[in-house]
Amino acid sequence: MKINRKMMLVDVKKLPGLFVGFFLCAYGIAQMKVANIGMNSWGTLNLGIVNKFAIEFGRVTQIVGIFVILFSLTLKIYPGIGTILNMYFIGVFIDIIDKVNIIWIPEIYLLKVVSLFWGILIFNYGIYFYIKQELGAGPRDGLMVGLIKITGLSTTYVRPAIELTVLVIGYLLGGLVGIGTVLVTFCGGYILNEIFVCNGFDPKKTNQRKIYDYFIETKESM
Repeated sequence: MKINRKMMLVDVKKLPGLFVGFFLCAYGIAQMKVANIGMNSWGTLNLGIVNKFAIEFGRVTQIVGIFVILFSLTLKIYPGIGTILNMYFIGVFIDIIDKVNIIWIPEIYLLKVVSLFWGILIFNYGIYFYIKQELGAGPRDGLMVGLIKITGLSTTYVRPAIELTVLVIGYLLGGLVGIGTVLVTFCGGYILNEIFVCNGFDPKKTNQRKIYDYFIETKESM
C-alpha cells in the first residue's frame, strides 16, 4: 500500500500554522503556571504529578498526552499527525519557555489575575489555531472534539465536564487549586467557544485528518 503523496504535500503546507498553535498553547500554559493562583484542570493534574515524581512540567505534559491518546482510542477517537506532534512539541515548548523566561511574572495579586486571563486567552487561541488546520486535534482537544460530535453538545458544556473530572484527579494528586483554577475551569469553555464563533469556526464540522487516512484513501483510489 502506497502513501497518498498529494494529500501529504497539502498537509505539510499546514505545518507552520500547526506549530504556531502549539507555541501559543505552550506560552499560555506557562503564563498560567507562573501566575501561581491556580491553573486549568490539566495543569493542576500535571502539577500534581510533578510534585509526586519530580519530573519537568513539559515532560509530564507529554506523558499525560500519551495516556489521553490511548483512552481516546477506546472511544474510537483516532489520532492524526497533529495529535502526535501536539503531544510532543507543546511539552518541549513549555520547558524552553520556562528556561528562557520570556513570560510575564507579576507580583501584585490583581495583576496575577490579569496575567492568568492573558494566559487563558493565548492558550485557547492556540487551540483554535491548530484545530483549524485539520491535521488532528491535540490529545486533550481531540477528546473534546470527539465528545462534542458524540454527544451533540457545544464546547461550552463538554469542555467544563472534562476539565472538572481532570481537576478532581489533579487535586487528589496534590496539584495547586486556587481562584485561577475556578476561573479557567468555568471560563475556558466559554472563551474558546467565543473564539470559534468570532472566527466562524464550527468544531462539529471539522474533518480532522487521521494517520490512517493517508493509506485508506490511497487504497480506495487504486
